[in-house]
Amino acid sequence: MPSIVPVYAALLALVFCLLSVRVIRARRVAKVGIGSGGDPALERAIRVHGNFSEYTPLALLLLLMLELQNALPFLLHVLCLALLAARCLHAWGVSHEPEDLRLRIAGMATTFGVLGLAALLLLLRAVV
Repeated sequence: MPSIVPVYAALLALVFCLLSVRVIRARRVAKVGIGSGGDPALERAIRVHGNFSEYTPLALLLLLMLELQNALPFLLHVLCLALLAARCLHAWGVSHEPEDLRLRIAGMATTFGVLGLAALLLLLRAVV
């Protein structure tokens, strides 16, 4: 049974819940039920949440597959920690106005790094 990736999946799920609550609060403030109603703060909260939900599941799926294939625990921890940090950096950087591009770029670059490395490792395991 996997024991490493589920811990990080749970932590990322808590971040997802936090981002969801931020959208709900922004909707209440803007009095908008669907869409963003042209409210820049609500639009920003929606996109931070959306970006998280677009990238995190695929990364976790790849990492879980690596764990199921008995990847080194140290490697899994490094990749999972990198994903957790990346998603938090990106969310923090994009959440603020003016947005901190350094955090946004670092978060996305690290997320792409985790996705790419996990994908390559899975391909290597399939070929070898």
